[in-house]
Amino acid sequence: MIQILIVEDEKPISDLIRLNLTKAGYGCTCAYDGLEAADILEEQSFDLVILDIMLPHVDGFELMEYIRSLKIPAIFLTAKSSLEDRVKGLTSGAEDYMVKPFEIVELLARVNIVLRRYHKAGQLLTFADIVVDAENQKVTKAGKEVILTPKELGLLILLMRNRNITLFRERIYEEIWGTEYSVESRTLDLHIQRLRKKLDLKDAIKTVFKAGYRLEEAHEVSV
Repeated sequence: MIQILIVEDEKPISDLIRLNLTKAGYGCTCAYDGLEAADILEEQSFDLVILDIMLPHVDGFELMEYIRSLKIPAIFLTAKSSLEDRVKGLTSGAEDYMVKPFEIVELLARVNIVLRRYHKAGQLLTFADIVVDAENQKVTKAGKEVILTPKELGLLILLMRNRNITLFRERIYEEIWGTEYSVESRTLDLHIQRLRKKLDLKDAIKTVFKAGYRLEEAHEVSV
């Protein structure tokens, strides 16, 4: 499982990030100041760090120097929005720089992009009894291989990496079909129907009225 360290001193924000990353299938550890984060980094291995700048004891810029030496990719997530700060953050070695307030969907998308850049998103994805080996393009359900088309596989991976999050139709089309679609197309709906049938996901892939689709874990309540 991909492991992410969240370094954020405001607990409500830290909890929000952790909750949504956990729902998306990532393992999360939280640190609430720079020294605590450095101690955790000495003891555990991580695939990504999400990092605030204004932290007690050791600020994010200082901590970034240590993170860079460990060759762990990092994303700054901070209220510091000046051009000078953004440039400093990116030139310090961070892979991305996001400014608060932020949309959790955008954060998840950026996390996915950075992990793909570091070839860390090709590990196994699981949902119930479904296992997806994205790197080898293989899907199994209850241990038996299920054959999917490339577009079906791409759609399944997108849903699994954003589980419990509503994906708007426009975003799905852009991610899976690129420019090969029109807003009136029924292609997405047909692919969703086939995924539901092939993988018995009728109750898990929710239709969000006039919006899109959401892959929902059983304990989640549909809104």
